[in-house]
Amino acid sequence: MKTPKILFLALLLPTLFTSCFEDLDDKAISSIDINEFVYRGLDAYYLYRDSVNDLVEDKANSAGYTDYLNNFSSPEALFENLLFDRENTDRFSWITDDYIALEQQFDGITKSNGMEFGLKRYTPGGSDLYGVVRLVLPNTSAEANGLNRGDLFNAVNGTQLTTNNWRTLLNQDNFTLNLAEYNTNGTPEIDDDTIDSSTNTVNLSAIQYTENPVFKTAILNVEGENVGYLMYNAFTSNFDNALTAAFSEFQANNIQHLVLDLRYNPGGSVNSAAHLGSLITGQFSGQVFAKLQYNSLQQGDNFNYTFTTNPSNSLNLNKVYILATGSSASASEMVINSLNAYIEVVQIGTQTVGKSQASITLYDSPNFRRTEADPRHTYAMQPLVAITVNKDNTQVPAQGLTPLIEIEEEINNYGILGDENEPLLAEALAHIAATNRISNTPKGKKTKTVFDSNDLLPHTKDMYIER
Repeated sequence: MKTPKILFLALLLPTLFTSCFEDLDDKAISSIDINEFVYRGLDAYYLYRDSVNDLVEDKANSAGYTDYLNNFSSPEALFENLLFDRENTDRFSWITDDYIALEQQFDGITKSNGMEFGLKRYTPGGSDLYGVVRLVLPNTSAEANGLNRGDLFNAVNGTQLTTNNWRTLLNQDNFTLNLAEYNTNGTPEIDDDTIDSSTNTVNLSAIQYTENPVFKTAILNVEGENVGYLMYNAFTSNFDNALTAAFSEFQANNIQHLVLDLRYNPGGSVNSAAHLGSLITGQFSGQVFAKLQYNSLQQGDNFNYTFTTNPSNSLNLNKVYILATGSSASASEMVINSLNAYIEVVQIGTQTVGKSQASITLYDSPNFRRTEADPRHTYAMQPLVAITVNKDNTQVPAQGLTPLIEIEEEINNYGILGDENEPLLAEALAHIAATNRISNTPKGKKTKTVFDSNDLLPHTKDMYIER
C-alpha cells in the first residue's frame, strides 16, 4: 500500500522578499532558486494544475525558463500567479517563509491567551465590530481573569474593533480587553436590543500553549436513556488517545445516543477524522471512510481511509447528532459527509464552510519532503493537492453542508457548553426525546459571525494527512 504524504496545518506569515535570503549559517540563496522550487512543486502536485496555463505549458523545459522565473519579484508573487481561480475555487493554498512555525502549529502549539471568540458587525455592511467569547481554555490568562462564555467586548486598549484593525489588536501578546453589555432597552422586542460599551476591562496575556481538542464531555439522561456529549475543537492527532478515552467513558456509561459538538472545529488531521468516525460506529471495519483523489499526474497517490474497530470503545451507533456552524470546516465536514453514507446524521446549527480539498506541505528538496530540505531557507508551500469524497464519491459542496435543523447561537443566550439548556444541545436533546421543549432563557439577537479566533491563525481550516 502506498504511504500517503504528510499534510500539515500551517501559518501564513507576510514576508519581505529580497534578491537573496540568509539561512541559519549566513549563506545566501538566490531568489530564482526559491522561485524554481515554487514552480517545480506546483507543477508536480497542484490539484488544479491542468487548469493553469503556465503549468500546462511546462515552462521548466522551455528555453525561457530562467527569464520566466526572474519576472516575479518574490516566491509569493509566483505562487499566487500559478493558482487557479483564487477568489472562488482555490481559497486555501498558501506559502510560508517559516516552516518551523507551521510544524509547531501542526503539533497544536500556538500562543494563546485562552479566549476563543466570534466577531460580529454592529450594522450590516458596517466596519465596527463587537465580539462574543465562545469558550475559555483552561489554565490560561482568560480563565485566571474570569472571562466566561457569552461575555461581550468591543475594544482593545480603548480602541474600537473594526474590520481593518481587529487582527492587529487581538493578536498582541498583552492587551486590555474592553467589555461590553447586552441591552434590551427595557422592551421584550429584539429589534431594539443594542450592544453598549461598559467601563469593565480584562487584562490578557498570551503564553505558549498546547490545546487539548477534547474540550468537554458529559453524560446526560433523556427519557431514561443516556446521551453522550462531546465538544471536540480540532482534529489534532497528538490527542487521539484523549479522544479514545472519551469514547471509552461513553461506552462504560452505556450511552444510547451521541451529540458531537463541532461548532467551532476548523479541521485538522484526516487520520483523526477517520478515527473519530470509527469510534462513533464500529460496525464498518475495513470499509471506506473517505477517499483522496489527486491530480492527473499523481493518480498513484490516490488513497482510501478505512474504518477501524476497537470493541473496547467503538459505540456501534446507527445515528449521530452533530452540532456544526459557519466555523466548522474541513475535517469536520469530512466526518459529516463520510458518516452520511453509512448512518443517519442529524446536523444541527448553521451552514458549514464548504471545504473538501486537502493540502500537502512541500519542502525544497528533491522529493519535496522535510528530509534533505535546502538548509539555506525555510520556505515551504501548502497547495491543495487532493479532493476528499465519501465512499459514494460525494464531496462537500463549496457552499457548505446544510443542517437538517437550523438554529443560530443567540447573543444574549449562549448558555453553558455541555448543559442541557444550552440552545444547540437542547435542540438535539429535544429531537432525541421527540418533544418540542422550549428553553426558558431570554432570547437575543441572531447576528452572523464574520471573523473568529481561528482566523488569527490563517489556514487553520485545512485538513492534513500524516504518515
